[in-house]
Amino acid sequence: MSAMPTDQTRRSSDAAAPGPLISLDPGQDAVRRRALRRMRTVAVGLLLLAAVVYLLTLGADGFWGYVNAGAEASMVGAIADWFAVTALFRHPLGLPVPHTALIPKRKDELGRGLQEFVGENFLHEEIVRDRVAAATVSLRVGHWLREPAHAQRVVDEASEVTVVALRRVREEHVESLIADALVPRFREEPIAPLLGGLLTEVLEDDLHHGLVDLALMELHGWLSANPDTVTEILGERAPWWAPTRLNEAVTSRIHVELVRWVADIREDPRHHAREALDSMLAKLAHDLLEDPETRERTERLKERLLDHPQVLASSVSLWNALRRVLTASLQDPDGAVRARLLAELRSFAERLVADDRLRARIDGILADAVVFGVERYGAEVTAVITHTIERWDGKEAARRIELHVGRDLQFIRINGTIVGGLVGVLIHAVSGLVH
Repeated sequence: MSAMPTDQTRRSSDAAAPGPLISLDPGQDAVRRRALRRMRTVAVGLLLLAAVVYLLTLGADGFWGYVNAGAEASMVGAIADWFAVTALFRHPLGLPVPHTALIPKRKDELGRGLQEFVGENFLHEEIVRDRVAAATVSLRVGHWLREPAHAQRVVDEASEVTVVALRRVREEHVESLIADALVPRFREEPIAPLLGGLLTEVLEDDLHHGLVDLALMELHGWLSANPDTVTEILGERAPWWAPTRLNEAVTSRIHVELVRWVADIREDPRHHAREALDSMLAKLAHDLLEDPETRERTERLKERLLDHPQVLASSVSLWNALRRVLTASLQDPDGAVRARLLAELRSFAERLVADDRLRARIDGILADAVVFGVERYGAEVTAVITHTIERWDGKEAARRIELHVGRDLQFIRINGTIVGGLVGVLIHAVSGLVH
């Protein structure tokens, strides 16, 4: 029993077998074929005309001698250029003349030469940057996005794609991402220096003051609106032996002082309680960065949190809630997310048109990205030329190339016939002067 071919054998045979050239367009091929046939007819007609004139004026002198010399040179030029053009694609008259049928024989070398030519002359960094700059991509995008219909179309398409993408993300994907990627990374990364540095930056920029003000405002409002709840909580902690009227008076007084104290802290930016809080946070930030014991406790707390099973469940629940809210808003044509996206897109379009520096920066980033892609993948892109041509059948490649460029090559034959005739007349005139 014969052995089954291996995958490597099949791949090798596929690579060696000639592949298709391109997807053909019969209509365009018919047009090209008629144009090629028409130009060949013109070139052959000129050659026959020169031959007839040569035969009719053979042996004549005077003016007709010049005509005969021109006709003779025209035939030589026409035949020489016919040979040159034909030698590109096939053996002239079927004769195996050396250095003919160049394309069928040397298509692989021609493909490699074309690959090198494209790589050296089209994928050079300076050329790429110049073409990207000349394209003024950011300005065109800005003008295009300024049209309300275009901006709306971008928002609609982006919303639909985002909704589809969100729906394709399943819970097991999120669980796998958190359990296999995020949690191990969190375990490896010390969190104490990160928290310490973040808290230090917050304190230096006074970013926490806004949060403190908000907390004090909410606390003062709650204390003022819920005196009964406060006195009830305080009353539960009063001594059992204390008289009820005394407990009520004390708890009421404590509530009043508590409301007043919170109001004082809220109104006074330099209150000693605020300064104490700042000092405590600064000490915590320092300990997170410098104190080994504090850093160790923080890392242990991080490990306990990561080991808790509720972390994964809460993360998945948070993702599901976020996905539901975002999907619902994106599906609503008048939703807040779409409205915000449209407003931001229009604002960005106006900035693109008006801000030269922004356009220059974006075009520079785009040019860097294109140059990076060319440097990284340019060789693979140009190699497509060589690989494709290597798979072509030589004769079929010659036929297809001739179909595309043969019409223009016939002008070489026509020009050879005309120029040859003029040169023949000139040589005949010089010969007459010499003799």
